[in-house]
Amino acid sequence: MDLLGKNIVELSAELAKLDLPKYIGSQIFDWIYNKGVSDFDQMSNISKNNRTTLKQHFSIYNVNYIDKMVSSDGTIKFLFPTDDYFIETAYIPDGDRATLCVSTQVGCKMNCKFCATGKQGFQKNLSSAEIINQFRVVVAEYPITNIVFMGMGEPFDNTAEVLKSADIFSNEKAYNISNKKITVSTVGIIPEMKHFLLNTKYNLAVSMHSPFDEERSALMPIQKKYPISDVVETIVRFNDYKNRNISFEYIVFGKLNDTDAHVKEIARLLNKLSCKINLIRFHQTPDADLPATDENRLLEFQNKLKQKGFVTTIRASRGTDINAACGLLSTKMLLKEYS
Repeated sequence: MDLLGKNIVELSAELAKLDLPKYIGSQIFDWIYNKGVSDFDQMSNISKNNRTTLKQHFSIYNVNYIDKMVSSDGTIKFLFPTDDYFIETAYIPDGDRATLCVSTQVGCKMNCKFCATGKQGFQKNLSSAEIINQFRVVVAEYPITNIVFMGMGEPFDNTAEVLKSADIFSNEKAYNISNKKITVSTVGIIPEMKHFLLNTKYNLAVSMHSPFDEERSALMPIQKKYPISDVVETIVRFNDYKNRNISFEYIVFGKLNDTDAHVKEIARLLNKLSCKINLIRFHQTPDADLPATDENRLLEFQNKLKQKGFVTTIRASRGTDINAACGLLSTKMLLKEYS
């Protein structure tokens, strides 16, 4: 059994089955998450006999990346193996801030028209160990201040493992990343989002991309099951933690979703929420016949949303030259290359 991804309670429960002292759970937790150890023999405050027992029954997931690409802007993309598949993880340094964009699935079921990960199809959910491993490996080489669950996959299609990971990232005895510096992204899977709103204090980022039903359905099939209006209403009703940062992600396509009508409808949809709108440039993906907006039109769209009272930013496109920017992560072609 693997111990990475387990909290102190879970560790202690597993140890109890072997009649090992409960306190060893706290010791192992410290060695794994605080000290970054994956070898039981290095756990010097645990007796040799107990370490032997641990080695006989447990392992600690520890898989290094097999490739990395460095962008001209400093962004780094890591390639990790996982079973017979591969995932990509993006590291985005920005002054005093350094964000790790972790993957939660191999591929994705959501099939959004503009996303390379969606075009890959779905291979598997990642375990909390595979999610946390991305952080453990990268933080050993580079400082990390923020974590975003915005890599490959839909986090709320793998909620249990995502939240186990987030809880360990934020645990003060583990990595001690503030709740305010952890963001989970979603296309809007309402039952899982409701659970998240009621039971966590992490930030939420919702992929909107259009406020109109028919238009959003053409971009994002999930709209047919969970309309954006219902997604917004769920946030209004169930966001019990008022200090949570809520943002709406909006890829801007030229003359498609950047008109005055879109500004008006976005304002109507979001008028009950305190939130931020992140505008994103479209990064061309294979088989996505969509137009990118020009910079002047993008700025006009931003200004019109600001005039409606919304904090509206234009996200910097990072790592485009290594296919690490929003919507570009995919290991579809790499499956053949590295298998």
